[in-house]
Amino acid sequence: MMKKHYYILIIFCICTTLFAQKKATLNQGNKLFARKSYVKAAEVYEQLEQSKKVLQNLGDCYYYNFQMNNAVRAYGQLFFTFKDSVKPEVFFRYANALKGTKDFDKGDAIMSEYLGFEQNTPKFMKNVTRNIPSTYKLETMTKNKTNGDFSISFFGDKVAFASTRNFESPVYDWNQKPYLDLYSATVNDKGQLEKITPFPETINTKSHESSATFSADGKTMYFNRTGDKQMQIGEERFATVKIFKAEFVNENWINVKMVPFSSDTYSVEHPMLSHDGKKLYFASDMPGTMGSMDIFVVDINDDGTYSQPKNLGEIINTKHREQFPFITEDNILYFASDGHQGNGNLDIFMSTMLESGEFEKPINLGSTINSEMDDFNFIINKEEKGYFASNRTGDDNLYTFIQEENKLQYLVEGQVKDKNSFELLPGAVVKLYDADKNLIDEVVVGKDGSFQFNTEPNKKYTIIAFKDFYIPYEATFETVANQKIYLELEMKVESYYDAEDIINKQADGTVLIELENIYFDLDKSVIKPQAAGVLDILVGLLKKYPYMEIEIGAHTDSQASDLYNLRLSNRRAASALEYLVEKGIDRKRLQSKGYGETKLLIVCPNNDCTPEEHATNRRCNFMILK
Repeated sequence: MMKKHYYILIIFCICTTLFAQKKATLNQGNKLFARKSYVKAAEVYEQLEQSKKVLQNLGDCYYYNFQMNNAVRAYGQLFFTFKDSVKPEVFFRYANALKGTKDFDKGDAIMSEYLGFEQNTPKFMKNVTRNIPSTYKLETMTKNKTNGDFSISFFGDKVAFASTRNFESPVYDWNQKPYLDLYSATVNDKGQLEKITPFPETINTKSHESSATFSADGKTMYFNRTGDKQMQIGEERFATVKIFKAEFVNENWINVKMVPFSSDTYSVEHPMLSHDGKKLYFASDMPGTMGSMDIFVVDINDDGTYSQPKNLGEIINTKHREQFPFITEDNILYFASDGHQGNGNLDIFMSTMLESGEFEKPINLGSTINSEMDDFNFIINKEEKGYFASNRTGDDNLYTFIQEENKLQYLVEGQVKDKNSFELLPGAVVKLYDADKNLIDEVVVGKDGSFQFNTEPNKKYTIIAFKDFYIPYEATFETVANQKIYLELEMKVESYYDAEDIINKQADGTVLIELENIYFDLDKSVIKPQAAGVLDILVGLLKKYPYMEIEIGAHTDSQASDLYNLRLSNRRAASALEYLVEKGIDRKRLQSKGYGETKLLIVCPNNDCTPEEHATNRRCNFMILK
C-alpha cells in the first residue's frame, strides 16, 4: 500500500513539473515577445498550445520580420478559431500578410472587412499603372541579396546607405541580424555598389545607425541612431529612434549631437533635408500623429535652431504608416505608405507641393516598382538617377531604376459623392463604356471616393457611377486627337429614398417602396383591379430608374396551415412579378418571394382576427435590392 502511494506521488510530481515547465515556457515566449525578440519568441510559441494570444503573437512575430507565409499560417488559424474576437488592427496585418504571399483574393476580402468597403488590388494596380507618367526598369545594386541594405541617400558623387553587413556586430534581438551601420559607396555604370566603406566610429556605434541625409555642400549630416536605453511606454518597453546631426570638419565627422525634437518617449526617423537645407522632413510617432507613423517637417533657421515639427496632414498621412520621405528640388515628395491604397504592405507614392505649401493627393507609382512586399526609400536626382529599397526577396535590398515614359495621354479621374450630403461614397462602382455601350473598364472606389481611367484619342465615352440604393449617375465626354486632356468629374449620385417620397430606408437598413397595399381575396392570387392600379405606379417607377432591382414579397393571413400559406404567398408574389413583366419590366430586375404567415402585421393569439385584420395581413411589400 505504501508502495502504491509512492508511485502516485511520483506521477503527481512529474505532472506538476511538466505543467510548471509549460507555464514557464509560455511566460518565456511572452517575455521575449514583449522585448521584441521576435525570432526567439516565435520558436517558443511554435511549441505551445495554440490559444488566441499565442496565435496572434506568433503571427505578429513573423509579420514584423516579413516572413509572410508563416504569418499567414498563424493568422489563418487565429481567424479560423477566434475571428469574432480579433481586434481590427489584426485584420489589417493579416490582409497585408496575405497580399505579401500574392493571395490578393483573400487579402482583399479581409481588408474589405477591415475597411468596410470593397477592395480589388489587382484592378486598382492595373488602373494606377496605366495612368502614371513613368514606368520603371529595375536592377539590384549588389550580388549578395542577404546583406540587409536600405536607407540609401545621395552623398556628393557617392551614396550612403544602412546595412546589417557588419557580421562582427552583436545581433539584434528583433531579427537575429547584426546591428545597422552606415556605409558610403560609389555606383558604377551598371548601377552596382563599389568601394563600400563604413562611416567612422564617431557615427557608427554599438547601437543602430541608418537613414543619413546630407547638405548640398556635404558638410552637414543628419542620421538616425537608436537610443541607448529602453523606456516603458504604455505596455511596451523599447528604445526610441532619434535624429542626430554631425558636421564634417578637417575630413572628420564631429560635433555629433541629438536634435532637440528627438525624445525618449517617441521615435523620429528617416530624416531628409530639402535641397536648400532649410527644411528637414522625417517620420515620427510623436504626439499629434494621425497613425502609427506620420511624416513631419521642421524649418531649419539661419541660427541653426528648429521650428516646431509640423504634421503634413491627412492628404499625406493616414492612420497607418507613412515613412521614408524624399523631397526633390522641384518640391515633389516621395514617401512610403501602407495606409494609402496600394499593392500590399509599403508602397511608394508621390505628391506635388502646391504654391500654398500643401500637397496634392498622393499617386501610387504603380506595379512596375511597387511589389506585394515593402517598397520604400525612393530617391531621385535632377539627372534622373534613382534608387529605392525593397524586401520583395525576403531581405532588404537596394535597387537602381531607369524611368521610361508611360505613353498615356487621356486621363479621366473623379470622385463619387452623395448628391445631398456631399459625403464620399466608398464602395461605389464606376464603369467606363465606349460609344457602343461596351464595358471598357470598371473600378471600385476606395475610402477617398476616387476613380481613374485611361482613355484613347478621338473617341466618345460614358462613365456611370453605381451604388446600392442610389440612382446611377451618368456623364459623357469625347477625347481629341493629338491633345492631352485631364478631365475631372464629380459624380454626385442621389439615393432613391432622397429622390422619391414613396421610398424609405428602414431602421434595419432595408429600403422599401411604400405603395398602397395590394389586397388579395381569400385563397386567391389573382391581381384585382385595385392591385393593378398600385402595380402600375411601380411600373412607372421601375421605368424611371432602369437600374433599380426589387424583390416582391407576398404575405398571407393565418387562416390556413403554414405550408399552405407559404405556397399561396409564393403564388401571389409570382403573380405580381408576372404582371410587371407583362408591362415591359425586364424579368432580370425582379425577384419574388413568399413569406407565408411568418411576418404578420397583426398577430391574433387565438387566431380570432376580424376579417379586416386578416385582410391587412394579406399584402405585398416591394424592397429595393440595388
